[in-house]
Amino acid sequence: MISLGILLNLVFIRGSLSSVIPLFPGTLDCVEAVEECMSEPECEKLYRQLDYCVDEEAVATLTPDARQACGDAQNALLHYHSLQECKCQRGSRREPTCLRVYWTVRFPQGYDDIETSPYEDIELELVRNSETSKLASIVAVSSLPLDGQNRCLKAAQDCGLFEKCGALRSEYVLACTKRVMGSERCNRQKCHRALRRFLERVPEEYSFSLLFCSCNDPLCGERRRKTIVPSCSYEERDTQPNCLHLETFCLRDDLCRSRLADFQQNCQPSPHLPSGCLRESGAVCLKAYAGLIGTIMTPNYVSNSSTEVSQWCNCEGSGNKWQECLRILHMFTSNACLRNAIDNMGSSNPRPVEGTPLPPPRPSPHFQHDELHVSLLSDLNSVEESEEEKQEEEEEEEEMEAAEEFNVIPPFLDKATVTNLGGTETGRVQSRACSTPGPMLMLMLLLLLLTTLSWG
Repeated sequence: MISLGILLNLVFIRGSLSSVIPLFPGTLDCVEAVEECMSEPECEKLYRQLDYCVDEEAVATLTPDARQACGDAQNALLHYHSLQECKCQRGSRREPTCLRVYWTVRFPQGYDDIETSPYEDIELELVRNSETSKLASIVAVSSLPLDGQNRCLKAAQDCGLFEKCGALRSEYVLACTKRVMGSERCNRQKCHRALRRFLERVPEEYSFSLLFCSCNDPLCGERRRKTIVPSCSYEERDTQPNCLHLETFCLRDDLCRSRLADFQQNCQPSPHLPSGCLRESGAVCLKAYAGLIGTIMTPNYVSNSSTEVSQWCNCEGSGNKWQECLRILHMFTSNACLRNAIDNMGSSNPRPVEGTPLPPPRPSPHFQHDELHVSLLSDLNSVEESEEEKQEEEEEEEEMEAAEEFNVIPPFLDKATVTNLGGTETGRVQSRACSTPGPMLMLMLLLLLLTTLSWG
């Protein structure tokens, strides 16, 4: 209960489900699991054999005998439960290594299971609580009247006011618009990497407002569609690839495979639930959708006039795999869970999560930036003044301490006025100054005495 309370406090302090959140107690990271495995000779041998199988399969299809040997090693590893139950953390520095371990122990049986997420399973209760607060915050900002202002433009302006959001947004825009030397094409890998960096490091209050801003006119819709610089990150210059080919390339990459599995698990639709989501969590679906951006399977809006999203692919030439190809397309075009989650982001009357009433909207720190700018300036000024005053007081205290230590009279800190000149302490000082002859006066009297004696 204490650990859960700490996690809840961290989530609400940040105002959202953080892009990078720690694993829950009892959930073992796959990097830690394989480290434990390496400490046991038998486990190490089996794991290295499977790792070799994965590398060989990436080069050429394994022979039946080799695949059987890999299957035997996988079955022997089933006794090491930590490797079978471990999960990975979204956006962490160890994510690539962790995903490599996760998929290695699932080769060859289970390697094609892309409906179970390799990422840590966020407890539903925690998701509901934080989701309510998070969606209420974002929706409160996106649904307030803006006097006809383009909401996507407003979201971009708000992002620019937040240093991290503005810097990382500029970074991915530059990466996605810069042409490779000697060609008219962009570097898609750099573009995708910069997009993932933006979405993993910028708070969702800003990134989701850019991705899912609501629009009532084509100009706003065009800005929303171009948020991820689709000319580089989404579209192909020549033609649309087949969706089956797109998925095949995705499955060859651990990160893309993992994000696709995460999306399929968390955005699985259900016609029997109000949210349209089997897991009853629109926020988790949006996180999973955003996780696909920056991969080969990057989705985007298909037009300027709707919230319909899809991948840049079609099913031409699918042959007898037509239905399988349509399944890939329908994950986005006919997904009620995803559609409701996106629509709910820009709705002025969002649906409550699990029947829980939404908390009253609270002003977002990036919405009214004019008042925020003024208040920040005044706060900064007051902080600077208080710091200056504190520094002056410390200097005065040091001077007083030095004066007491060396038994010297400290300088007057206040200007003389009629009031303090007539004060008791000042009168005593003045009377002592008048009653005590100074050294110069004593010297003059001594000289006068000597002169008188010499004349006499």
